[in-house]
Formats: sequence, C-alpha cells, structure tokens
Amino acid sequence: MDKPVQPIIIKKIKKAAHGHHGGAWKIAYADFVTAMMAFFLLMWLISMTTQEQKVGLAEYFAPAAVSPSNSGAGGLLMGTALDKSGNKSSSPRDAAMGTSGQDDGARRTSWDRELSRPAANQQSLHSAMVSIRQALQTMPEISELSRNILIEPTKDGLNVSLVDEYGRSMFPEGSVQPHERTRRLLEALAPTLRRLPNRLSVTGHTSSARPGSMETTDAWSLTAGRALAVREILSGAGFPSDRFAFVAGRADTEPVFPDNPYIPQNRRVTITLLNAEPPLPPNVLR
Repeated sequence: MDKPVQPIIIKKIKKAAHGHHGGAWKIAYADFVTAMMAFFLLMWLISMTTQEQKVGLAEYFAPAAVSPSNSGAGGLLMGTALDKSGNKSSSPRDAAMGTSGQDDGARRTSWDRELSRPAANQQSLHSAMVSIRQALQTMPEISELSRNILIEPTKDGLNVSLVDEYGRSMFPEGSVQPHERTRRLLEALAPTLRRLPNRLSVTGHTSSARPGSMETTDAWSLTAGRALAVREILSGAGFPSDRFAFVAGRADTEPVFPDNPYIPQNRRVTITLLNAEPPLPPNVLR
C-alpha cells in the first residue's frame, strides 16, 4: 500500500529591522578613549616636571592683570586691588588726605603713580624670570644642574638660588670657592643679569650641624665667603660692581626646611633681583 504523500512545508522567518543607531556610541567611545589618553599623558607630564617648572607653567597661564591676593592686602599691590579694567587702583589714603581742587588732583595723581609701581615691578620680575629661564635653556653644558637652580618671586624681588641636592653640591664641603660647574653657570648667567635693570643682593645660607657632630668651619664665615665668591664671579663676568646692593652670610638662621634644618637643600646661595623702591610723593616725610 502506497504511503500518502506529505506536503512539504517551508517556514520563512521574517526578521524585523532594528532601529538605526546612527553610530553615536562609537563617537562617545572615541571621546572617552581620547580623554583617558589625555588624562594619563597629563599625569605623566606632572610626574616628570620639577617644582620650578610647575611654578613656571602656572605663572605662564596666570592672567597678567589680576591681583595675586584675593583681598589685595599684604600682596604685591600693597593693600590695593585692581578693578575690572585691570589698570586702575584705589587706596584709603586718598580719602584720608582731605584735599580738594588742584591740590587734590595733583596729590591723587602722585599716589596713583606710586601705587602703579608695584604692578610694574611685578611685570618686570615676570619678564626677568622668563629671560633667566630662556638663558638657562640655551646652556646644554649646565643641564645637569637644572635641579640645583630654583627661581621664585618673593616680596623683595626675584630669587635665583643655587641649592645643594643629595649627591650634587654647588660648593665643595667647607670651601668658599665653588665647583667649576657652578663657576661656569654663574659666568653664563652674568650677561642676562647685566641686561636686566635690577640691583642684586647675594646671600649665603647653610644647613645646621647635626647634634653631636664636630663643626670644622664657622657657619657665618662660610656663608659670607661663598656669597662674596659669587659676587666676584659675577663681577668678573661683566656684571657692574655698583649694582650690588649688599652681600651677606646668614649661616643656618634661615633654613628652607625649618622642620629638618640638617638636609642639603638648606645649603644655598641666593641671588636676589631686588624690586625698585617706589618714590614717595611730594610733601610726605620719610
């Protein structure tokens, strides 16, 4: 008996079309990867730069017409603050003068001229810092000393410090005469300092002797001798002798790290580019 012929059944499965995503997730993922690369690159750069370079970068991106002090008191602007225009200053001394008419206008102009001088000093010190750093970058022979040179602004001016590090000193132990590499650095730095208008002071510092150790050299004589040696090298390299304000030795009285006055970083000679003293207005007693 023949088997009945079964019909052939063909099943067709229709797939529903998915919505169009537009590839937005790919763009978001690419942005995320780029951001992560930038983040890790930034972390690497921060870990590779010195403290001096970090300060230089911060100063480079800092606005030039903004006071570094939030309140304006005790900073470089001597208790005044810049307004929105960035080139005017006000002082409570104007109100205390109690003058009127032409005398008031003349005296106010005099005070404005005095108060604008610190801002000019700030700009001058920034230009000096840039000039010194550019000069140091063009000296490949002293690149090994980059970590021994610290440049920082202070209330007195701009400090250029030759600082001892572990394993590398600027002066032989107990000697007032510097290493040859230190002498070459000072001789190469002298032309840049000569082109700047600032007067200089040179101050020697040393670290404290550890308790129980035997001091072989008087700290005052040592620091004063090193400061004098730096002055003589700069003078011999062309810096005018009449532009030195003073040379001094501070022994171990002003450590950079008061909590640990024994470490080498407290041993240094600091060359300070001094701020110009603003002239007093007329009719004001010193």
